[in-house]
Amino acid sequence: MEFDPVLLPGRRPAMVERAFWQDLTINDYLDMCLENCPDTVALTAYRLEANDAVRFTYREIARMADRVAVGLTRLGIRKNDIVGCQLPNWWQFTVLYLACSRIGAVMNPMMHIFRERELRFMVAHGEVKLLIVPKVFRGFDFEQMALSIAADLPCLVHVVVVDGGGSNSFEALLSGPDWENSPEARSILTGSRPGPDDVTQLLYTSGTTGQPKAVMHTANTLLANIVAYAERLHLAARDVVLMASPMAHQTGFMYGLMMPIMLKSRAVLQDVWQATRAVEIIRKEGVSFTMASTPFLTDLTLAVETSRLAVPTLRTFLCAGAPIPSPLVERARAILGTKIVSAWGMTENGAVTLTRPEDDDERSVNTDGLPLPGVELKVVGLNGCALPAGQAGRLLLRSCSNFGGYLKRPHWNQTDQEDWFDTGDLARLDERGYVRITGRSKDVIIRGGENIPVVEIESLLYGHPAIAQVAIIGYPDPRLGERACAFVVLRPNEDLDLPSMIDYLQSQKVAIQYIPERLEIIGAIPATASGKIQKFRLREQLMTILNARAEGSR
Repeated sequence: MEFDPVLLPGRRPAMVERAFWQDLTINDYLDMCLENCPDTVALTAYRLEANDAVRFTYREIARMADRVAVGLTRLGIRKNDIVGCQLPNWWQFTVLYLACSRIGAVMNPMMHIFRERELRFMVAHGEVKLLIVPKVFRGFDFEQMALSIAADLPCLVHVVVVDGGGSNSFEALLSGPDWENSPEARSILTGSRPGPDDVTQLLYTSGTTGQPKAVMHTANTLLANIVAYAERLHLAARDVVLMASPMAHQTGFMYGLMMPIMLKSRAVLQDVWQATRAVEIIRKEGVSFTMASTPFLTDLTLAVETSRLAVPTLRTFLCAGAPIPSPLVERARAILGTKIVSAWGMTENGAVTLTRPEDDDERSVNTDGLPLPGVELKVVGLNGCALPAGQAGRLLLRSCSNFGGYLKRPHWNQTDQEDWFDTGDLARLDERGYVRITGRSKDVIIRGGENIPVVEIESLLYGHPAIAQVAIIGYPDPRLGERACAFVVLRPNEDLDLPSMIDYLQSQKVAIQYIPERLEIIGAIPATASGKIQKFRLREQLMTILNARAEGSR
């Protein structure tokens, strides 16, 4: 693969001079762990459906990474080849990234909620050469899906299956044979290691233009963020990090996979979110820090309250993905005894703003935090000029962790000549420099921390024979932050109900999390004279409907 991270070369001198880019890679940090704490437990991975847990010391995890790295080369993987991964939070995910980093391959994590439609696009666009999937996870046969798309994607040479049991299994091809002891292993493991400015991760955003965008990151862009993040939160080697958010998201990848290695601390992975099991894991493993979206905090608080099992080691819960309701912060502080930190970020940058552990709780309720070191924020009006504190406008940022660009789509990079990146969000800054995200100019709904690609789902619904017009909007939900509602204008003499709409989208192989939970049939969709849909009017209309029904149920 030929990468085009065009945003990086011009930034390099300033980033190195200001010591934000330290020219280290995950290989360097893993080697430091081998030198300083080889027999410290590095990773504990819980598989809830299998009811088991696997533990690795740093020595063991490095040996397994070397083994898998050599195994990948035997399958034809070379430097800059893209290895796709659609795994849950299993130990194989961590080992696979470390293995790719040993040989300069680029890892492309993909959410396990994706189905044929999303997977096919990403594999083809990224020219994925090898795809690793579970045989079955949560009742779905990933092997069958992967093999079905491989049949007409010539770039995809290998499908490797965890727990597959056949000749294409992860165990037979990569983790079983002691490849690290083969005669050529040493030259393989030292001859193609990536540099700090080489692309190391390709991660797709949830698209707002009808197609997801492939974000390119290097070790320098990722680690510049992680260093500042850990320092802001006072994290160190003593900490135990629980990651139940998917590692195929930047949250899980950066702060559940990379950060513990950088800190020489311990990661604990949970593959299926069950709050009662999370309580058990926190207590057993002595977890001190975790990061997840608002629904996770809601569930964990309720589980502790119901079980009356305290989690005294859990010092900090970083909550991102949606504003945190004030009552939830108060309940969580009282029941968990944990500091709640709010944050805002993007796949393109990692976490951009965080409140500080020493801040008053109201900062986590009313703001999305302060910029991390190496980050500058600017709120501008329609004319591009900076707005004073308190006024909302488009949020621009300039960051040491800003991505290298969108693969094959440099015209979408949204970064000007002075390195200001247009986030697509609306925000305001207060007098103390704290930011509050007030809306999104991108047409995305955030449901339980998952971005719903509204334009893509609307486009699919336009293909339904009963639908003449459609517009999808978000509406508040106390647990998930938002849910999605489809406003539909029907064709003459046609009918449609919610189950039929869901069945149609499922037939289009859409991830279940992307399907609207509500359907409203209307006579006309409000629009401007030029035909632009006025979604704010639909939101007002929906809130009127919801409020009326709430009143009627009392």
